[in-house]
Amino acid sequence: MKHAKTLWQAGLRITTAFRLLGFVALTVLLTGRPDRLPGEEKAARQRSTNVLLIVSEDNGPHLGCYGDSHVQTPNLDKLAAEGVRFERAFVATASCSESRSSIFTGLYPHQNGQIGLATHRYSMYQKHPNIPSLLKKEGYRTGILGKLHVNPESAFPFDFRWNDHKFCSFSHRDVHKIAGVAEQFITDSDQPFFLMVNYPDAHLPWLQQQNGIPAKPLTAKDVHTLPFAGVDGPRLRECAANYYNCIRRLDRAIGLLLEKLVKAGCAENTLVIYVGDHGAQFPRGKLSCYESGLRVPLIVRWPGRAREGLVREELVATVDILPSILDAVGAEMPGHLAGRSFLPLLREKPTEWREYLFAEYHGHYPPLYFPQRTVRDHRYKLIVNLLQDRPNPVAATYGKVMSGRAYYLDSELAAAGDDVRRVYRTWADAPPVELYDLEKDPYEFNNLAARPEYAAIQEKLCTQLEAWQKQTADPLTDPRKLARLTEEEDAQARGYQRHEKFRSSNWKYHEYLFGRTAPRSR
Repeated sequence: MKHAKTLWQAGLRITTAFRLLGFVALTVLLTGRPDRLPGEEKAARQRSTNVLLIVSEDNGPHLGCYGDSHVQTPNLDKLAAEGVRFERAFVATASCSESRSSIFTGLYPHQNGQIGLATHRYSMYQKHPNIPSLLKKEGYRTGILGKLHVNPESAFPFDFRWNDHKFCSFSHRDVHKIAGVAEQFITDSDQPFFLMVNYPDAHLPWLQQQNGIPAKPLTAKDVHTLPFAGVDGPRLRECAANYYNCIRRLDRAIGLLLEKLVKAGCAENTLVIYVGDHGAQFPRGKLSCYESGLRVPLIVRWPGRAREGLVREELVATVDILPSILDAVGAEMPGHLAGRSFLPLLREKPTEWREYLFAEYHGHYPPLYFPQRTVRDHRYKLIVNLLQDRPNPVAATYGKVMSGRAYYLDSELAAAGDDVRRVYRTWADAPPVELYDLEKDPYEFNNLAARPEYAAIQEKLCTQLEAWQKQTADPLTDPRKLARLTEEEDAQARGYQRHEKFRSSNWKYHEYLFGRTAPRSR
């Protein structure tokens, strides 16, 4: 120690020009290796860290590793055992394009402008910095398999795109083909890569079997309906069985993909993130602000960096994915992001984290427009329904039965009992505010809003929600902007129209919500 101190003092006395060199030489002497300069460290982290982002469609945490006994998911269970499983992970919104826009940009939809489906020409109001654009600046080769589903597509400069509907679509789900294309991308270069793989399972239609997967499909007698739906019956159980069959096929798909990563020799230096894009399309799930729409599976594996088998209870969100990836590769963090890196949570040591989590909904496609805002803490959940001049059109749509879908029948709802019918009335005729005790009422069946004994809790959550809206410049806090958006949405056809009938010029909301002109789609 005396010798080391002498050397250190000598190093401090050398001239300014050689000060850094002296420090490096001293480090070599004491530790046997030089500390990297910041630029060298950044380059080294890039060389050693690839990123594989896996996104599945329309499924909540209905996996074996999350405690669902109706389905076996050995590959995802193994991934969780080798990494960190987030027990309370949430999307920014339970709608496809809106959710994906938040994953890509680290912003809420009301910040980036993607407030509805890309197929119906909703779009971000500008080409926001996003995962591929930021990683390309860091020397990464970027690829995407499956759908992008955010506009404008030109904002996402992927080096490689593959979305062959013969193999990767709602009707065709060839998990072997997807794994093969991923392998080609992974092995194509020694350059560090970011690859996003999007799986159409478990989106409707729920395909019982494709290409022999699963080998022995589940049937109605093997499962129960998802409990948050409240309704039950043979038809709904058959729907649930096929939903679980999609989950089993998804698990097989991810297993094949991870095998390709091992085969390519990249498993040990690849950050793997698996997340769902929002909850399942059962009543009170997808397109809602209930937990069943917003809560998703999130599993992160990073060999040597993430503790194996760790389960975290903190409130994390998909707006955290972009900052986490940038943190992992040593990239500069933009200052405008709504999320934060969850990398500190990959270690066992407890860390300070957020107390409140926020989410929203605008509309899926016309006429499913029904803007909402929500906030929750570790126990209570508040939902604010911004429109009181109409019933919730999402609930009305779920009441219409289409072949093979889990939309409930009136007879099924009638058989569910008075309590469930009351829950469905709250969903359909949404009050201004809903409040739930998630500890006692995890499926949000008992609205506590306006009860005197919960007034302080409701006020606290309202205050937090208003602060978040102000911090993130939520345009719908302005009643005039909300009225204009409602007028524009209501001017669209009231029945469902095919997306081909929509043009980008249909929408003017960028101008009055954000003061921008919508960018070209391509």
